[in-house]
Amino acid sequence: MYLVIAICASPLLFSYLAYYVIKPTGRTNYGTLLDPRLYPMPKLNAQLLGETSAVQELDAYKGKWIMLEVISSDCAKQCQKSLYDMRQLRLTQGKDMDRIERVVLITDQQPLETMLLREHDGAHFLRIDPKVLQAWLPVEDGTTMQDRLYLIDPLGNLMMRYSVDADPNKIKKDIIKLLKASSIG
Repeated sequence: MYLVIAICASPLLFSYLAYYVIKPTGRTNYGTLLDPRLYPMPKLNAQLLGETSAVQELDAYKGKWIMLEVISSDCAKQCQKSLYDMRQLRLTQGKDMDRIERVVLITDQQPLETMLLREHDGAHFLRIDPKVLQAWLPVEDGTTMQDRLYLIDPLGNLMMRYSVDADPNKIKKDIIKLLKASSIG
């Protein structure tokens, strides 16, 4: 009888030990978590590139996860690789890829290469005043907004940032965990 009681009580005992005694030592996310209260989403008054050229706000994409990148019109090799990685990160989500929108903010008034728009069909390219972004997006000393990939949750909260040259496989794992844990978006 004691053996049966010990077998039945052992999962409870092990779960108690795992939760209260053995604490995880590492962090589980790859990106840098941001406090959304410090970075409320401003009105961007961004101009959507394309046929309509209408004024667009990020609120238009609320309800979906947003991968946000800031570029200049002369998108060099690193910029193109980053846009490619962003596209592939969305595609690797399989059936959940419709929960993610790609938004690219352009900070100057120079024309953007048409081929870049075609290669990244489905991404939303918005032209924006860089002063608005500087007041909103956080950067560390020695970096710029163009050095980061930002993640915005379906409620419109800026919540995570990655380095542009971050490992896409690790970012993918973060996104998979977020989409699995999130019932919105």
